[in-house]
Amino acid sequence: MSQTPASDSSDIPASLALLGATVLALIVANSALAPLYKSLLTADLKIGIGALALEHTVKDWIKNALMAVFFLYVGLEIKYEFTEGALSSRDRAFMPFIAAAGGIIVPSLIYLLIAGRTPGLARGWAIPSATDIAFAVGVVGFLGRHVPASLKAFLLAVAVIDDLAAILIIALFYTGGLVWQPLIIAGGLIFALGLLNQRGERRLWIYLTVGFLLWLAVGQGGINPTLAGVVLGLFIPMRVGGRETLHDLAHALKWPVAFIIMPIFAFANAGVSFKGLGADVLFGTVAVAIAAGLAIGKPLGISLAVWIATAAGAGSLPAGVTARQVLGMGALAGIGFTMSLFIGDLAFGGGPETEQVRIGVLAGSFIATVLGVAVLIGSNAKAKGA
Repeated sequence: MSQTPASDSSDIPASLALLGATVLALIVANSALAPLYKSLLTADLKIGIGALALEHTVKDWIKNALMAVFFLYVGLEIKYEFTEGALSSRDRAFMPFIAAAGGIIVPSLIYLLIAGRTPGLARGWAIPSATDIAFAVGVVGFLGRHVPASLKAFLLAVAVIDDLAAILIIALFYTGGLVWQPLIIAGGLIFALGLLNQRGERRLWIYLTVGFLLWLAVGQGGINPTLAGVVLGLFIPMRVGGRETLHDLAHALKWPVAFIIMPIFAFANAGVSFKGLGADVLFGTVAVAIAAGLAIGKPLGISLAVWIATAAGAGSLPAGVTARQVLGMGALAGIGFTMSLFIGDLAFGGGPETEQVRIGVLAGSFIATVLGVAVLIGSNAKAKGA
């Protein structure tokens, strides 16, 4: 596998597709098509036959089924980075881990400082801790020569660790009531995946079949079913008998994930209707807490963590990267979007805070983008002037 799944020439088009879906959702939600948009997402959709059929709303299918494929892709990406990529050695992984930790802790604390004292709102603490790899890496691609290759690699490593942390947070803090019988079955299926991996099974359809059964069992057990995708990804072998098994699956999933699944998710979740929205929603506690966490907490947390580690002699910045560029990279890591919206939906569901979550994520991600671009272009200009 010559490169991580998230680092090729499709980054910019993928970001444009995601942005296009977001803009389209906002247009539709504020047009005469708004009732149709809402009814489509809340319509029941039954898939299967008889007792084997599953019925959910369209939006729930998107959140639980399509996003399980997205998380499978994330699982493959995480495995690659920790096995052969930027996080495959302690020396290479230490500083990204420190940076990611700061970028998770500080935004969460800012959210809690603003919203944590209001009953029920503290549940959203993890929303501003997430980074959207597709958007962040896509923006870096747009900047081209303004961003050194070492900084791009550093951002990608931080974003991958951020995704791993988000997965653990979802598993630990955003699960419903547990049902043990399906979870015991899920445990057996995970054991089966381990055996397949150990014996060098190369037929991907067998892994995918077990993964589908795991998705059913995990969902019935009260755990977010998308986590089954991550688990499956971690058990896909890197290579078997000269065949690049993980690379083959990642390659097959990259375009559907980037140009179908993520845009559909964005379209289903970014449609904020501004009609009748008052200051209580636009500047509501949740919206402000999320926006502040993303736009302020991410760059502050990442920069502060890197500065402390560097000052203590525990690590060093990548070659050719300045502290100012780390600040710009930290701002781009504040583009939460997909993962933030996903966690926000888990935290508040269809509750009254939903509109504030969307507004906070959109506003915070936009401000973070502007700040990151301005800092990185400015730092590049300053370096040339020097």
